[in-house]
Amino acid sequence: MGTFKIQGGNSLQGELNPQGAKNEALQVLCAVLLTSEKVTIKNLPAIRDVLFLIDLLRNIGVGVEKLNDHDYTFEADNIDLDYLKSADFREHGAQLRGSIMVIGPLLARFGKVVISSPGGDKIGRRRLDTHFIGFEKLGAKFEFDYANRLYSVESDSLTGAYMLLDEASVTGTANIVMAASMAKGTTTIYNAACEPYLQQLCKMLTDMGANISGIGSNRLEIEGVDSLRGCDHSILPDMIEVGSFIGLAAMTNSQITIKNVAYDELGIIPETFRRLGIKLERKGDDIYIPKQDSYEIENYIDGSILTVADAIWPGFTPDLLSIVLVVATQAKGSVLIHQKMFESRLFFVDKLIDMGAQIILCDPHRATVVGLNRTQALRGIEMTSPDIRAGVSLLIAALSAEGTSTIHNIEQIDRGYENIDLRLNAIGAQIERIQ
Repeated sequence: MGTFKIQGGNSLQGELNPQGAKNEALQVLCAVLLTSEKVTIKNLPAIRDVLFLIDLLRNIGVGVEKLNDHDYTFEADNIDLDYLKSADFREHGAQLRGSIMVIGPLLARFGKVVISSPGGDKIGRRRLDTHFIGFEKLGAKFEFDYANRLYSVESDSLTGAYMLLDEASVTGTANIVMAASMAKGTTTIYNAACEPYLQQLCKMLTDMGANISGIGSNRLEIEGVDSLRGCDHSILPDMIEVGSFIGLAAMTNSQITIKNVAYDELGIIPETFRRLGIKLERKGDDIYIPKQDSYEIENYIDGSILTVADAIWPGFTPDLLSIVLVVATQAKGSVLIHQKMFESRLFFVDKLIDMGAQIILCDPHRATVVGLNRTQALRGIEMTSPDIRAGVSLLIAALSAEGTSTIHNIEQIDRGYENIDLRLNAIGAQIERIQ
């Protein structure tokens, strides 16, 4: 298990380039299974989850060629469906939630899939019902072997259907869209997720020959086609990393420029940070954050305390609530953080309280943060990263703190952030990686 040793209290200065979007990468990588032709994907982040999924595709039988650190070609012309039943897949698939999205394309192309339970962050219940209800609507038969934790989906011929999703699940929508892209007839998905990652997947499928309308809305219509072809696809910058860097700049009182952020795809992320009092300026497709001795949280018009809550897109992404919470600890004013989607994601606040933050954990979904307005710096402590987003939030807290902090289990951070220590050290951070 790896560890970061962080010397806090340094102000940073320089430029940061966001990696390719992790959540988009996991979707489009699974989409290569829809065709036997060559697919080129550019700007893939070199992070643990993505590299793990690439290895998983290789083991399934996909031909993989690495062009450079971030660009690959894939050719799924020799798929071994029996591998999905193997103990090796069960072991590896259980470490990555994104593995669930191989079902849709394999079901569309081969008509049968057996897969073990996926893994991922332990952040509360993350049910899969939406995926399998959608497949059943398309005419597939679903069985769950509870004893062996195996999911089986089978269909002689998928048929388009109307469906109203019980939740706007991003991975669920992606899985159903990929399956429906080669179903007979028209599929209408209402209450579909419409995150930029999902939009990117739909644009990639369209380039492959799929017929999808309503992209960017919560109502998708897919006219099934007989087959799909290869394509070239480039991944967006990771908006979660962009938001993390905004929070980093504020907490460490740093001057940072975030380059090539695809600003128009960030939704309300910049405005949410502005409501925390953080000054940021758009310069072309870059974001400039100046040094700021103090930042004050806005109240609502009637004077009541601001609430920052996660919501389905175009609402605020749940992946950045941990960052907002940490940033609020040194703001002037108070804020209520409401994590609606996952009941275990706020439990890392006990580490921040140990560092000197003033936080009241109201229940598993809500925390009230009373900002210290930099009158009292956080102090360095020893802690363990519980998941990707909490891990990088603790890293930001440690970089702002007085003294030395250690963060164990940094493999969680590496799952979502590429060489984060080297990139931050290049602009003045002091992070030592200890294996």
